[in-house]
Amino acid sequence: MKLKLNNGIEIPQIGVGTWTLRGEVAKNNVCMALKAGFRHIDTAQMYENEEEVGQGIIDSGMAREEVFLATKVSPPTMRNGADAVRNSIEESLQKLKTPYIDLLLIHWPVKDCVKFTWEIMESYVKEGKIRSIGVSNFNPNHLEDLLSYAEIRPVINQIEVHPYMSQVENIEFNRNLGIQIEAWGPFGQGDIDIVGNPVLQSLAKKYQKTISQIVLRWIIQRGLITIPRCKPNHFAENLEVMQFALAEDDMLAINALNQNHRSDPRNNPDNFPW
Repeated sequence: MKLKLNNGIEIPQIGVGTWTLRGEVAKNNVCMALKAGFRHIDTAQMYENEEEVGQGIIDSGMAREEVFLATKVSPPTMRNGADAVRNSIEESLQKLKTPYIDLLLIHWPVKDCVKFTWEIMESYVKEGKIRSIGVSNFNPNHLEDLLSYAEIRPVINQIEVHPYMSQVENIEFNRNLGIQIEAWGPFGQGDIDIVGNPVLQSLAKKYQKTISQIVLRWIIQRGLITIPRCKPNHFAENLEVMQFALAEDDMLAINALNQNHRSDPRNNPDNFPW
């Protein structure tokens, strides 16, 4: 299933994330993900795997236009100024072995660096090298500032979303601006124990699905995009979430698990930089 962004471009609702993947593993997993049926690949300059991701797409034999490819401008790059941002985008295009990128995000709202970075990203859209631009880890105050000068509205805000961090108000704020939400970390990280939650365990039993499938379905059914980790042993399982639905009462039961608990307190964009 695809969702339409505010610029008319469609994005597959479920993709694969490549954070922590390196070298041959990154290349092979991306190749296998595409062969398994995924068409949305998410990477970032900070992940240090763009070259392998690009090669994985080539190795899959998939036509470039069939793959929705996203990457992100890193905070260190932004801190080094406008020329560094331009050079990094050119480098991303080269490493990914592609004439264009479907979605380029600002990875974090780096203070005093967002405006010139956004303006550079807008110039790449006008040149046709970037199809869509958006942000990641932006709170409402960061978006309000960006929208005060942006010529091109962000299509996506990629934020942490899982049952203990449901982000209801933030999602509503973005939707009112026509900005889609993409959920990273759907299963939590660090000390967050999604698998051990009794409500999710009960729902998994009820639907005869895994807890991971219940969580992904909860996210998908909220109309969000999500990018669970690119792990071959979970590809078929993750794609199956498009084939069932949760009852409204069960959706509400998962909503009620919210604790506004971030996987890492440092991940609050208002506290950035680390």
